[in-house]
Amino acid sequence: MKGQGSYVPPPYIPLGQSDSEVEIVPHDSDLPDHRHTSDSPSQWSSGICACCDDMQSCCIGFFCPCFLFAKNAEFLGSGTLAGSCMTHLIFWALVNTVCCLLSDGTLLGLPGCFVACYACGYRRALRSKYNLQEAPCGDFTTHFFCHLCAICQEYREIRERSGPETPDLRLSVVTAPPVQTMETASKE
Repeated sequence: MKGQGSYVPPPYIPLGQSDSEVEIVPHDSDLPDHRHTSDSPSQWSSGICACCDDMQSCCIGFFCPCFLFAKNAEFLGSGTLAGSCMTHLIFWALVNTVCCLLSDGTLLGLPGCFVACYACGYRRALRSKYNLQEAPCGDFTTHFFCHLCAICQEYREIRERSGPETPDLRLSVVTAPPVQTMETASKE
């Protein structure tokens, strides 16, 4: 990722292709905008399971997927950070908890359907914005089976292709006030 150090992840090679079939483009920061004008869809800059290439988004996507999903939605112009975060929280965490508790774990996979219906629209918007392939499978299927990996991949793609307008995962730094002491008033 740009500005993250000297590590450059290996090129993404879709299933069914060998290394020799893929054109490897050098990773140069001086290249212009990455959007392709050709009709054929371009490849994702990283694979669906390449979460460990960017540990920051991986950890945030695993421990707080609502926040990462909201950052993606905010970048795509589909709502505010708080609104998208709350919607994802309701679909993902609350519905999942209620279904699990009410059915003794039998309906644990049901909330995945709700969040996949909601999230696949954002993936489709991202693909159309950058003319990306529908890979590794359809948008709904990707979010249904690999939702956390999908939102991490989408964030990495946005960060890789958008340049200076990239959404930032850094949290604001809060400093504690100086230590205050109470002194007794002296009587004179």
